[in-house]
Amino acid sequence: MDTLNFTKHISQQFNAELTHVRTQVLTMGGLVEQQLTSAIQAMHQQDATLAKEVIANDAKVNQMEVEIDEDCVRMIAKRQPTASDLRFIMAIIKTISELERIGDVANKISETALEKFSQQHQPLLVSLESLGRHAVQMLHDVLDAFARMDVDAAIRIYHEDKKIDKEYEAVIRQLITYMMEDSRTIPSVLTAMFCARSIERIGDRCQNICEFIFYFVKGQDFRHLSADKIDKILGHHSEDSEE
Repeated sequence: MDTLNFTKHISQQFNAELTHVRTQVLTMGGLVEQQLTSAIQAMHQQDATLAKEVIANDAKVNQMEVEIDEDCVRMIAKRQPTASDLRFIMAIIKTISELERIGDVANKISETALEKFSQQHQPLLVSLESLGRHAVQMLHDVLDAFARMDVDAAIRIYHEDKKIDKEYEAVIRQLITYMMEDSRTIPSVLTAMFCARSIERIGDRCQNICEFIFYFVKGQDFRHLSADKIDKILGHHSEDSEE
């Protein structure tokens, strides 16, 4: 399903409401993506001004979640949607919750950036930036898939989390080595580990959004299923299974 079509309803107002709430989700997603990008940049460059800007903008993300959620509840009460319309609204409610949590990660990373790593600890930030860029790309891709409710794209993105997990594990090994070689780095390393874990969790949240896309298009709940089980249901063969 490459595009969404809201022209099927007798009520043009309902079409307009669905289109509006979809646009709002994508707007919120764009803001969260920018927040995350800026937070990682602020951490890597130790940019206090940018970090404070991200922290200040977190309130906007929270407000958008509340407004979209209220719009969805209003539509459910007023329109009493069924079938795909109800699934779409539920997918939106769940997606904005995930986006708000990703926004929280950006906020926490920015707060960490304000703590200031010393110059000799800069290597800690390089690996975190690479992991962060990977997470930002995954978020960008899943928002694009959500805009089109593209199941094929969502499946590819779902499997991308394995790469983020491997990269996260490599970062943790590097940080542990760094800490063992110089005990004075322990506070900074622990802070970097916290950031790495927060970034890794973004991959999991993007996976959740993929599951909401599957749910809307296929009408089936895919939560708590293994990747292999999801592939089997959706008729997809992952690269891992082919190797």
